Amino acid sequence: MRKRDAGFTLIELLIVIAIIGILAAIAIPNLLNAVQRGKQKRTMADIKALAAAIESYHMDNSLYPAAACSPGNFTASGPTVDDVSFTNLTPTYITQPPVRDGWGQFFLYNTDAGAANYNVRSLGRNGTTNALACGTTTDFNEDILFSDGVFLQWPEGTQY
Repeated sequence: MRKRDAGFTLIELLIVIAIIGILAAIAIPNLLNAVQRGKQKRTMADIKALAAAIESYHMDNSLYPAAACSPGNFTASGPTVDDVSFTNLTPTYITQPPVRDGWGQFFLYNTDAGAANYNVRSLGRNGTTNALACGTTTDFNEDILFSDGVFLQWPEGTQY
């Protein structure tokens, strides 16, 4: 009797590589989708934190903070905030106001002419203003809009 050499045959290795390739083809798109969804959720959490501070400021001052923005309608895109926006909110209402979304772009903030309404908008993954569809969206490029305490446009799925 002849003893078989230890090791794997070429066929066995090819089968293992094919299985790993199939699993990777399934897992990688799901992983990328989960990363984008995570950025959306982070953006929504940051918007809610910022909105809570804005609402607290409103309760004390009877108007929404200007944050170096020009007035407009509560659904109209306002100017882009920057790293020094919302200085009138710190440290009383929020320690460090979030000014960037999950994709690293600055939020847009707007108030109406009487500073009675406000909105905070993230431009989504693509960073460009999109027409509002209001309600849920499944596209990572769509804007996320929070106005006067509620989301007007948000990602599909359970919101916390």
